[in-house]
Amino acid sequence: MLPSLKAALALLSLLQLISSRPLTTTSPKLKLSEITHRIQQLNSGVQVPCNDTRVAQVTFTDRKLSEQELLCQAAMALTKVKKCEKDYEPFIVNLKSLHGQTTCSLSNENEIYLRNFLPELGNFTQGMYRRLAVLAAQ
Repeated sequence: MLPSLKAALALLSLLQLISSRPLTTTSPKLKLSEITHRIQQLNSGVQVPCNDTRVAQVTFTDRKLSEQELLCQAAMALTKVKKCEKDYEPFIVNLKSLHGQTTCSLSNENEIYLRNFLPELGNFTQGMYRRLAVLAAQ
């Protein structure tokens, strides 16, 4: 009985681990689409989770920085949101897989509210999605 109980507990733990991890897609277009869609879902709700949390401002319009650097900075900014970590974990996972970098630089000099950060991130990822679609069509 003890070995079967151990096996059942191990299986239960494995199922819990699998269900707690966000599903990630493999295509960059699908990842960008998922980020944009999740932002729209959050903004359509009554209130963005932790909307008054201040995060480092990412200058998405800075053409001196690569898209990968900006994606890395966005992921880094969202990792600072500890209170609503579960709400933003899917964003972080997709952003990290899109930029492929391990480190990036992000200044905490300028901060903005999360409720203002998310639409900027959504616009940026939507623009990237459109550029990928145009490149794929050519």
